[in-house]
Amino acid sequence: MLTTTEILKKVRELEIKSKKLTADIFTGEYHSAFKGKGMSFKEVREYAAGDDIRFIDWNVSARFGHPYSKIFEEERELTVMLLIDVSQSTLFGTTNTTKAAMAVEIAAVLAFSAVNNGDKVGAIFYSDKIESYLPPKKGKQHALFLLRQALAIESISGGTKLNTALRYFTNTTRQKSIAFVLSDFIDANYEDALRVAGNKHDLVGIKLYDRLDQRLPDIGMLHIEDAETAQQKWIDTSSDFVRHEYEKEFFRITAYSDAAFKKAGSNLLHIRTDEDYVKVLKRFFISRNRA
Repeated sequence: MLTTTEILKKVRELEIKSKKLTADIFTGEYHSAFKGKGMSFKEVREYAAGDDIRFIDWNVSARFGHPYSKIFEEERELTVMLLIDVSQSTLFGTTNTTKAAMAVEIAAVLAFSAVNNGDKVGAIFYSDKIESYLPPKKGKQHALFLLRQALAIESISGGTKLNTALRYFTNTTRQKSIAFVLSDFIDANYEDALRVAGNKHDLVGIKLYDRLDQRLPDIGMLHIEDAETAQQKWIDTSSDFVRHEYEKEFFRITAYSDAAFKKAGSNLLHIRTDEDYVKVLKRFFISRNRA
């Protein structure tokens, strides 16, 4: 566990790095990717040539005997929610960093992108239960507090239940939000909760994984322990069959996540711990702008 001094030092480092990234790279892409996605009703006025017929208010038109159009305005302020997996499996990492550390870095970039654009940002930290909830607020100080929480929080129970986090998010967040789910998605049975949340909110999943999550090295007998269940066993990594089954399980979990997000009409990004998450996020923001 990090000391208070170490947490404050790390927060400062993340602030400096994130502010540079948001200023140099993400501000424009973030703004374009999400601004204007939400529209709120403003008023009705008499139909004019060129108005979209899909926005004719038939009730008002019938009342006055001629067509009226609904007028909408762009929702200038967004609410960004970060659903951050803090289960034990996210502490794993063999190259450059752990999944948990990368999640905090990405959360920092997203949080500062939000506050720089005058948006609210909040967070739900979860394992197999809700560990902590930070209601969305504006401002740099709130973003820094969120990062301190992200660095300090420790899950005791260890398991993962995204289903619980999604239902909590749906029940506590009434306003339409942009929600980023940062997890390794070593979980199941969350597709229904994901679909319900996706019907109202703009969901973006960010799957974080380590090279060794996908493929075992050929190093002979290996004693392993499941980070979330504490189950221990010996495996023979020199066996082609063992390595194949291990990799097949990784792709089974990945395919489940991909299918669940696709059914929910949501995006899922894949980022390995030794990859440049900046490039992945930038590419995603640009693709959203072109959609």
